[in-house]
Amino acid sequence: MGLGKKTTVLIVDDSALMRQMLTEMLSSDPELEVVGAANDPIQAREMIKALNPSVITLDVEMPKMDGITFLDKIMRLRPMPVVMVSSLTQKNAEVTLRALEMGAVDFIGKPTLDLQRGMEGKRDELIEKVKSAASARIVARKSGPAEKPGTIKPGPGYLSTEKTVAIGASTGGVEALRQVICALPSDCPATLVTQHMPGGFTQSFSGRMNSLSSVSV
Repeated sequence: MGLGKKTTVLIVDDSALMRQMLTEMLSSDPELEVVGAANDPIQAREMIKALNPSVITLDVEMPKMDGITFLDKIMRLRPMPVVMVSSLTQKNAEVTLRALEMGAVDFIGKPTLDLQRGMEGKRDELIEKVKSAASARIVARKSGPAEKPGTIKPGPGYLSTEKTVAIGASTGGVEALRQVICALPSDCPATLVTQHMPGGFTQSFSGRMNSLSSVSV
C-alpha cells in the first residue's frame, strides 16, 4: 500500500464489546484505520455516507435490521466490500453463506465461548481478510436470488475413476467455489476441494452445494 494511504474500516455490530475488540484488533495494523463503529444498520447507513469507508465489517444478528437485510441494501444501492462477522452456529452458518452469495467478500467466525480470547486468536485472520476485501472488485447486485451458473456441457471422457480434480480456494473463495461446483456436469471425475472455514460452515456449505449442483457433494 503506497504512500501511507490506509484502508478505512467501519465496524457494524450491536455488541459494545465486539466493537471495542474489532476496533483494537484492526487498529493494531498500520495499514488499517477504523473510522467509526455503528451499533445498528440505521446508524451505519448515516456513517457510511459521512465517512465513506473502504471496508465494512457487518454482524449477522442485530436489532432494527438484521445484517443480511442491510447487506442486500448495500449491494443494490452502494456496493462496497463487506466482511461478515458471524457466530459459529448452524443457523448463522447458513445465513452467512447466503451473504456470500449476495456479494459479501468474506466472513470471520465469532466464537461462542470465551469471546475475548477466541477473537484475539483470530487477529491475523481478521486483518488479512479486511485487507483482501479492500482490493476486491464489487459490482451492484440485481434484485432476486443469486443466479445459478450454467452447467458445463459433458464431453467424451468426462466419467473416469482414474483421474481426480483438485481445487484450492484462498480467502474469499466461497462464492467462486459455488460457481465452479454448480457448473460441474454430473459425470465429472471425483473432485476434492480445500477451503479454509470453520467446521460448522463446511457442513452448511456442502449441503448448500449439494442442493444447487448436478454433482453429489
